[in-house]
Amino acid sequence: MKIDDFVPLVLYDNQCYLCIKFAKFVNLLARGRLRIVGHYSELGKRLREEILDSSALDMFWFVDKKTAYGGRAGLLPLMSAIIRANDSVKDLNIQESCDLDCKTTKAVFLRSASLLTNSRKIKIK
Repeated sequence: MKIDDFVPLVLYDNQCYLCIKFAKFVNLLARGRLRIVGHYSELGKRLREEILDSSALDMFWFVDKKTAYGGRAGLLPLMSAIIRANDSVKDLNIQESCDLDCKTTKAVFLRSASLLTNSRKIKIK
């Protein structure tokens, strides 16, 4: 898989209510100009296997041509990419699949806290 064909992109947990809302908000800000991929989609699984490490499912990821930014480390590059993005993504599909446990107050609090506590950068070869 050639990563240059897919970046920049946001990789999010498409089985988490709060993460889905985050992905929709990012898409709204980017006006459909960034690719948004679920962790559990076919492309998401391939990206996790080829680029990311075992912490991939703990946070959202922003991936550009040289680096994958996870969690807190991805916020600033993501905002920069939203401002600079100019290509439209044709195949955007934000999937909503969530069980009842992901909409509880505790789950929302834990996922929000994980955004601030988790941070990772991975160089892409």
